[in-house]
Amino acid sequence: MPTPDQPRELKRTADELGLLNQIAKALTSSLDIDEVMQVILSKISELLRPRNWSLLLRDEATNELVFQAAMGPGSQGLAGLRVRAGEGICGWVAENNAPLLVDDVSKDPRFSSRFDEASRFHTKAILCAPLASKSRVMGVIELVNGEADGTFTQEDLRLLQMVCEFSAIAIENARNFAKVQELTVIDDHTGLFNSRHLKRTLEVEVIRATRFGHPISLVFFDLDHFKQVNDQHGHTIGSKLLREVGLLLARTLRSTDIAVRYGGDEFVAILPETSKDQAVDAGRRLRDALESTKFLAGEPYGPLRMSASFGVASFPDDAKTPEELVEHADAAMYAAKRAGRGRVEAAPHKGLR
Repeated sequence: MPTPDQPRELKRTADELGLLNQIAKALTSSLDIDEVMQVILSKISELLRPRNWSLLLRDEATNELVFQAAMGPGSQGLAGLRVRAGEGICGWVAENNAPLLVDDVSKDPRFSSRFDEASRFHTKAILCAPLASKSRVMGVIELVNGEADGTFTQEDLRLLQMVCEFSAIAIENARNFAKVQELTVIDDHTGLFNSRHLKRTLEVEVIRATRFGHPISLVFFDLDHFKQVNDQHGHTIGSKLLREVGLLLARTLRSTDIAVRYGGDEFVAILPETSKDQAVDAGRRLRDALESTKFLAGEPYGPLRMSASFGVASFPDDAKTPEELVEHADAAMYAAKRAGRGRVEAAPHKGLR
């Protein structure tokens, strides 16, 4: 004969199964990693109702965990923070690929108060589980309660582990999709974006610039006498030189700028929220950096010195569409070549030394 608690337990189990089914459907419906992470956090909130919760992903280069998404009081203070390998509860979970339930963090030597200081939240209990695929830990999900929130249960731990299993598959799928997408827009020789990405990005940036009323500029440049490098040293050396020019471009630009290999020995820099005058200054800095660099310094035929001709155009001053912006910057670059090379020219072709 059923006890009075059994109907409630059966209903809770049915509700949990229904919610887990929703999570599985939601996670498999998207290949965008940011969207996947938001789905995970929103469903955890609905299922387990912790005070705070975070999703951290492993940086494979440093083996650190990075706060990718967080919700709850003080969570904005955690954005982008890094957790050293083995540090704190979540670091331990990632290193050991094992879940952990801590009723009182003040009694657990593994707890790190550094993150409470950042979020200004006082942690009492933690529930943390790894995001693992094929024994490889990609990150963790951590749930946190304060003094007045009570502790977590073994049932909560079981549910979190189930959510993590779904989530790990979804995150890995999203990452693999992103890698495939990246391969279609990355130039093999330089590691910069290619012209396909330029077209897509300019379309988005022009829409943003129109909506918010700020300019966007393009710096288009072509290496001077690059053909001589190929003729004298061969195409393999020419490819090495292009690689070093690409690295220099990425190093010299701002983090918000976008470096593109347009084709051959032509490069483009997209400068969001940048006026024409500011773009001309950026072109000058690139020209000076290029001319002062000793390329292929470690090779027996090096070092090589290079110069380039630069063209600058801006939206909306010089162009009304992404295509026009590229055309005007390209035309300004050819004007720089006609004027003697190693120069920066701005549309409508006013010489700037």
